[in-house]
Amino acid sequence: MNKQAQAVVMLLFGGAIVRASLTDMYLRYVKESLRPFLIAAGLVLIAAAVMTLVHEVLRPKERAEEHDHGHDHGDGKPHREPWVAWLLILPVLGLLLVAPPALGSYAAGQSGTALSSQQISDYPPLPPGDPAKISVLDYASRAVFDKGVSLGDRTVRLTGFIASGPNGEPILARIILSCCAADGRPIKLGMSGNAPAGLANDSWVEVIGRYTDRTITDPVNEETIPYIEVETWTQIDPPKQQYE
Repeated sequence: MNKQAQAVVMLLFGGAIVRASLTDMYLRYVKESLRPFLIAAGLVLIAAAVMTLVHEVLRPKERAEEHDHGHDHGDGKPHREPWVAWLLILPVLGLLLVAPPALGSYAAGQSGTALSSQQISDYPPLPPGDPAKISVLDYASRAVFDKGVSLGDRTVRLTGFIASGPNGEPILARIILSCCAADGRPIKLGMSGNAPAGLANDSWVEVIGRYTDRTITDPVNEETIPYIEVETWTQIDPPKQQYE
């Protein structure tokens, strides 16, 4: 692969990053706050690719002959770059042509719940309104580490996707990110009461319910999975931001 081909690959890669960053596609890979950095990185790649192409086009013809006849390594024989280098274009094409879904029920089933028994229990009052709209992580943390004290008898509204629980029953889950999808970890909630039924894994639902002290152990990492007593639920479209 000569320098011109390398520049084209870099141009495509930079363009793919900018394209993903200007749409909601980037939210499947990284946190929303990283968008400006993705755009900047894509623009830098595009600028570097354009500068390389301009340099290659303008340089003297005799220096460009090595791209047509191969490189001489001192043995009098021309040598070309290995064809395997062209495999570098595959991830670029994947990013341009394929849009893999955000992490979902499969990832949740392969990883233990992200709640750790070492966290500190110190929670502010729930937001005003009834039901109070909070995250799955917030509810799970309050249920496990605060024993539901800060939840009291309030009703809460949670949004997540359906996954298979330890006993095969449906659970409510949400993936949390520290940086990007590579470090995604699931938060899992069991559901009792009027729990959703008949939905496929990765179906998104909004549930309204109350705290219950029921728990179960996650067989993946033996951490605690709390429950929520579901009063009502509604199937919804996947949200724009699928990670917490």
